[in-house]
Amino acid sequence: MTIPHYPSMDDASLAQHARAEPEAFAELYRRHVASVYRYHMAHTGDAHDAEDLTSQTFMAALEGIRSYRGAAPYIAWLMGIASRLRLRFFRRAKPEVPLEAALHIPTPSLPTEKLAARRLQRDQILAALKQLSSDRAESLILCFFSELSFAEAASVMGKSEAAVKMLVSRGLQDLRTRSSIALEMDHE
Repeated sequence: MTIPHYPSMDDASLAQHARAEPEAFAELYRRHVASVYRYHMAHTGDAHDAEDLTSQTFMAALEGIRSYRGAAPYIAWLMGIASRLRLRFFRRAKPEVPLEAALHIPTPSLPTEKLAARRLQRDQILAALKQLSSDRAESLILCFFSELSFAEAASVMGKSEAAVKMLVSRGLQDLRTRSSIALEMDHE
């Protein structure tokens, strides 16, 4: 019997293996924990709540791994779970959502001055993001904070890929008009 090399497997194969092998699910967790955490952080603005929701998301994914059929990308399936848990969270309590905290995950490859400039830019973006429609904000959070592709975000939101592209495009335009910085649409 050969032992699978999990880091080289695609998500769909890992999900199949994860039904019986904990290490396969651990690899899925490693691949996607930052995206799920950023998603929850962007919505809750609280590290404790984001950690709790991230944990709940992965527990629900582990418990429901047999229901993943591979029709959509694994990350879209996972973010669907995250979205449902977020909605339940906000039905229980309706806190004020400071989105600024969503960007406290450092990017270690950038020099300090670039990190500072990026932080200032993000502060302006987050202030403007609060003023967007919920669909536009959600599409931007999924595509840019959680780093999902348009197709993956479309699957999560229950919309067509074209609709998500339009929401992102209009959301970026709204952000441009609400902030003094130039934004680049650098997304697939």
